[in-house]
Amino acid sequence: MTHSAPLLEVEDVYAGYVKDLNILQGVNMRVYPGELVAVIGPNGAGKSTLAKTVFGLLTPNSGKITFQGESIAGLKSNQIVQRGMCYVPQISNVFRSLSVDENLEMGAFIHNEPLDATKDRIYTMFPDLAGRRRQRAGTLSGGQRQMLAMGRALMLQPSLMLLDEPSAALSPILVNNVLEQIKQINQNGTAIVLVEQNARKALEMADRGYVLEAGRDRFEGPGRDLLYDPKVGELYLGAGKAH
Repeated sequence: MTHSAPLLEVEDVYAGYVKDLNILQGVNMRVYPGELVAVIGPNGAGKSTLAKTVFGLLTPNSGKITFQGESIAGLKSNQIVQRGMCYVPQISNVFRSLSVDENLEMGAFIHNEPLDATKDRIYTMFPDLAGRRRQRAGTLSGGQRQMLAMGRALMLQPSLMLLDEPSAALSPILVNNVLEQIKQINQNGTAIVLVEQNARKALEMADRGYVLEAGRDRFEGPGRDLLYDPKVGELYLGAGKAH
């Protein structure tokens, strides 16, 4: 996939949770409009830290983050949302006491226009939720909650969606369902950064991938190339290892 300008560009970013203790050690990443980019790597490599830093939940200690041609490093998450990026965290990603319908409405908090058409589109995309509009989110299964979290993020019609470990703690069949939905969202035009423990599946569906190790981008390339790269396989895909 070739595009003129990146939608998102992360350049030489250092960041962490404690001052002077960087988990990210000079990470670089580019995402082009409409792309699906997978970020994989061992536990503690900095994958989730990268997503949180891009989305403004952590402030980079140095480096540049550009979104739609403008610097967003140091902006708050709500300012970044208004520019067309959304983030779905791994846990606590729905309002459990609210209904499915209310959760979707909460997702569109910056929009003033009627939401029915957007909600209908989300329910068409996630038919499993359509029959549960009045059900409290806390009573949904793990897979349904993950779909609701993605649906809520899509209420803002973002140009980029950051997904942090969407398949974590799901059964294998639900993992496939959720990843299929992610593919569908991407095919509808939303660019996606997919931070994922399930490295094989993530690379199979990604246009491009980045392999993080110890806070650095160690490998980068088309998803399928990384999937079959023996160095990547040996280090991160652990032949025969369960994931």
